[in-house]
Amino acid sequence: MFTFGRGVLGRGVLGAIVLAAVAAPTAAAGPAPGTPEYLQRDAQNMNDAYGRITGPGGQIQNPNYLPALMVEQNEVVANQLLEQAATPTRLAITPGNVFPGWNAGNPLRRGWDGKRGQIVRISYTNRYGALIRGDVFAPLPGARDPYTGAALKPPYPGVVITTGSVQGSERMYWWLAQDLAERGYVVMTYDVQGQGTSETLPHPTNALPFCNPFAAPDDDELSGCPGVPFQQEANFTKGTEDALDFFLSTPSSPYVSPASDDLDVNDYNPYWQLFDRSADKRTVTPGRTTRVAIVGHSLGAAAVSKVQGTDSRVEAVVALDKLSGPGSTGPLSGDGVVPKVPALAVQSEYGFTVQPYFLNGGNSLNPTPASPLERPDPMRERKTGFDAWRKAGVDSMLVVPRASTHLEYTDIPYVLPASRYGQDLASVYVQNWLGRYMKHQSSAPLLSTSLKYLEPTAVGTWTPVTLDRAARLSFYYCSAYGFHDDRGRVVSSGDVAGVGGC
Repeated sequence: MFTFGRGVLGRGVLGAIVLAAVAAPTAAAGPAPGTPEYLQRDAQNMNDAYGRITGPGGQIQNPNYLPALMVEQNEVVANQLLEQAATPTRLAITPGNVFPGWNAGNPLRRGWDGKRGQIVRISYTNRYGALIRGDVFAPLPGARDPYTGAALKPPYPGVVITTGSVQGSERMYWWLAQDLAERGYVVMTYDVQGQGTSETLPHPTNALPFCNPFAAPDDDELSGCPGVPFQQEANFTKGTEDALDFFLSTPSSPYVSPASDDLDVNDYNPYWQLFDRSADKRTVTPGRTTRVAIVGHSLGAAAVSKVQGTDSRVEAVVALDKLSGPGSTGPLSGDGVVPKVPALAVQSEYGFTVQPYFLNGGNSLNPTPASPLERPDPMRERKTGFDAWRKAGVDSMLVVPRASTHLEYTDIPYVLPASRYGQDLASVYVQNWLGRYMKHQSSAPLLSTSLKYLEPTAVGTWTPVTLDRAARLSFYYCSAYGFHDDRGRVVSSGDVAGVGGC
């Protein structure tokens, strides 16, 4: 049993402990499928899935957005060109290095560095010698938590964020890195090999890149094209491991960058002194060796789902569409996943496209047609990984934001669907989940019916937003949880807000 806040924290598979029963599935509230009322509600939900662009305060309706974007994207492009010019044999042949705005992130966060937190640019080479670029975030000296006003005192827990695939870039995830740094974490984002500003080809020597696309890769990693193509799970699992190695490096235990004699790379995490690596304290879970969590999106979510089960340095995991688990029915393989650490799954109603409920069967990333007279399967998002964590007896939570798409978790200007408040909701739950398992704070915020978030509305301006839980969670798919409360009791629910039809 866990004893939070006193004594030693015991954790692991619960084994013989029987979890509290989950409520039996019930019909979702609202009109019957196929009726005009149901179709109207579904049409509104699809419209809301573009809310980040078209909704109140969204990119189009916020007059502060475009001017900030123009300045930000011009600066980002200029800096990327200078980076590439400085390393002419380390080509990053990616859309993020070519198309203006691709790596801009949310321009309203411009000026965060030095005012709400601090950022430092980093680079290292991965196991294949490819140049990896990223950033590390930390609280300002003497900072206070913007939500509670409490003083933030180092050393802090750490978080490593792995991007999604299909050319996701690390700046698209700065929103989460900054939100966490403000609350007392050291956070690292990075571009996996072949994405963003990181090198495309393997580089096993410090001369010219070597890549023979006609040879099969083997264990010596010198034949074939290790890390090519970028769209492969290995880039994300191994990328996460290499990122953890770099994040945990220190002057006395530096990161060794292969084939980097031609580069000016970092030998260790520049914020190493701010990270809490005290494995002998009670705040670290038995069997874990550091206070570090891993977060991933899409293929990055599948990667962190696997890494948490094999890397004893990881204390908690967050998967942004989708958590993978053994025997999962989701689009990403759960083979080899062993639930070990507390997992938060934030998952979406839609994939890359938005379509009527009767065309959104199966799963969001590989939808299939279904009967228009039947409700969507409310258990759909549980089956990808959450149920596997529950079966293993490991603390877990599933959150499905209303009208959410696979792109909620990436800051992209003016194109591709995403809901107005899905990212806000995701950040709040990630903050509360890591607060629970990295700082061992109260579990109460995870079950709150009213959630607070600070949203950037203009450059230098963060505005409080109140999120009503029932209104912001999906009415198609259930959100659920099963974890230990502050007194060590197992608490669970098959339908967090009573709107998902579990």
